[in-house]
Amino acid sequence: MKYLLLSLSMLFCGLSSYAQSTEHIGKLELGKKKTKNFGSRDSSLVIRIDTLIMGDKSKLEFFGKKDVKLDIGYAVIGKNVVISGSDGKNNATDFDIKANIQELGSLYVIARGWDAMNGTKTNPNGNGGQVNFRYASTGVKPQSTDKKGKNYLLIDVQAGGLRVNPTSDLQRVYSQISMSGPGLRGVPQGQVYSGSPGKEGKAEITAYD
Repeated sequence: MKYLLLSLSMLFCGLSSYAQSTEHIGKLELGKKKTKNFGSRDSSLVIRIDTLIMGDKSKLEFFGKKDVKLDIGYAVIGKNVVISGSDGKNNATDFDIKANIQELGSLYVIARGWDAMNGTKTNPNGNGGQVNFRYASTGVKPQSTDKKGKNYLLIDVQAGGLRVNPTSDLQRVYSQISMSGPGLRGVPQGQVYSGSPGKEGKAEITAYD
């Protein structure tokens, strides 16, 4: 009996670790340059938004999220609008976005890996995200060729570490070590990360009926 209870307890803990936070929003309206942050404790998030209106340069940001599912029933999106996410460890959020877009200026889905910062408390260069973007065939069809044109959609899944300067990194680390005495006591976590970039993500844009 003791082993049965222990097994059930382990199973429950395992299932709990995969629990998703689900949120339903009737209407979400962001004015020009406004930002909405989603930062619940769960690493996975499912959001159903009946009506989403985003003004120019507004943002939806997700921090500490490994994967996010967005289901948007009706969307009006201005110019230079951003949806972005990170897992909090330099890796990008994986996005599954389904949207019935009725108006679109330009939308940027930022799911790129972050750069490691040697000499500070950090994580390795991050991986780009896996992004599946689905738009309603009855609504606006996004295009990704003309940045200045209407209905522009860019999905950035670049790996982290591509913009790192190795020389500057080494100088920063050597300086901290020399000022702290022997060993790696001057380096937070006692670790120095390589300049190897993370993995590039993958983006897919498709229509649905």
